[in-house]
Amino acid sequence: MTLPVTTPRFAALGDPYSTAYPTRPLPTPTLLHLNVALAESLGIGPEDRATPEFASILAGNAPWPGFEPRASVYAGHQFGQFVPQLGDGRALLIAEIDDRAGRGHEIQLKGAGPTPYSRHADGRAVLRSSIREYLCSEAMHALGIPTTRALALIGSPQPVRRETIETAAVVCRVAPSFVRFGHFEFWYYRGEPERLQPLADHVIERHFPEFADRPDRYAAWLTEVVSRTARLMAQWQAVGFCHGVMNTDNFSALGLTIDYGPFGFLDAFDSHHICNHSDEGGRYAWDRQPVIGQWNCTKMLQACLPLLASEPKAAVEIAQPIADGYARAYGEAMIAAWRGKLGLQTAQDGDEGLINRWLSLLQGSRADFTRSWRHLSAVSSAEGSSADLVRDEIADIAAFDAWLPDYQARLRAEGSVDGERAARMNAVNPKYVLRNHLAQRAIERAEAGDAREVEHLFTLLSRPFDEQPEHEAYAAEPPPEARQIEVSCSS
Repeated sequence: MTLPVTTPRFAALGDPYSTAYPTRPLPTPTLLHLNVALAESLGIGPEDRATPEFASILAGNAPWPGFEPRASVYAGHQFGQFVPQLGDGRALLIAEIDDRAGRGHEIQLKGAGPTPYSRHADGRAVLRSSIREYLCSEAMHALGIPTTRALALIGSPQPVRRETIETAAVVCRVAPSFVRFGHFEFWYYRGEPERLQPLADHVIERHFPEFADRPDRYAAWLTEVVSRTARLMAQWQAVGFCHGVMNTDNFSALGLTIDYGPFGFLDAFDSHHICNHSDEGGRYAWDRQPVIGQWNCTKMLQACLPLLASEPKAAVEIAQPIADGYARAYGEAMIAAWRGKLGLQTAQDGDEGLINRWLSLLQGSRADFTRSWRHLSAVSSAEGSSADLVRDEIADIAAFDAWLPDYQARLRAEGSVDGERAARMNAVNPKYVLRNHLAQRAIERAEAGDAREVEHLFTLLSRPFDEQPEHEAYAAEPPPEARQIEVSCSS
């Protein structure tokens, strides 16, 4: 077996930032699914993928050749409260490799046993949550949203206690970096600001090389982090994605979607929707996500103040305009996303009002978010033409019939061509998303020993914008009995 050579990069920072720790063997592991396309891009060929040794590495039962597994330490604001030490409690970095295109990747196992940061927990993941992360991270990638990736899903009959007794699983995750806001918070609040610079230099040199030689490299990098985070929040909002646990330790220093726990996609549109049963106060509700993204960025900037200037007042003066840039970046990205979803190619006065009226229609009708946006592509711009597909999704018919002519007039004002516009809209309004009831069905079947629905959903969600008429049922709104599926932090 000849796997890609691993070269320590994050691991080379050493013990202050991560701790060498072995994975714990998983009894009787089974490879439930392998992301073949991702494996190929990483340079893992079919002859290697077919070996028992590779499956053993994915399960945490053998090391990646030439690399010692490591768990990193970080802190974080969890539901607004600072926790001074967290860390990779059930994740271990098992390799750092370059793919076929020369891009660097970190490979991590989630659920491979306890680490020094497990806080007396078992370090395991359960099949239920592992299937959800495996499917959703790849679904988000197919939607064009920056995210960590998933290489493999491993199952085991080993019992794991959560609310009930479940079975263990391991997800092999891949990302350019798993460094989080919380990595910087750890050293800032610990009172060791001298530890910030090596960590920031690693991130900049590896992932933002365009800033490496600039005298203001830390300010430039943080400006990009804030901008990426703002744009990511707009992308989440546009597809109705709810993260569920937007703690600073779950925010990526590269602007990636990271840590899929109690996430969900909107079904019936409720802007105040809370996807996490554990979030009793609604801190991370869908309509709060942009604000929380901004709040998290302020915490990241605060942690990095010693990088910006040696004198605190001067550092704050540099950080403030960087923080102020979040609102501008988010606003620009969000209005552009809404215009794109409506098929608008130009910016005109009155667009925000038109968008807000449409969102109010969805809210008032509790209309299906994904289906309603998708059906808009069938609307003709011709004056007086009907729009039966999308009209059927709306309960307040009078309000819709008042909005539709204004939308059609707006389309005509920029000379919209119906067929071209429909193609553009269908390229940004997905037909298929990982609805909770679809994930739950795959979980239940896999728990019964049949992982074929995982494969089916994986394939379906790799083409979220395609019609796939043979799978029309997967685009339907959830049945009544599946509309109240709840997920919590154990998910």
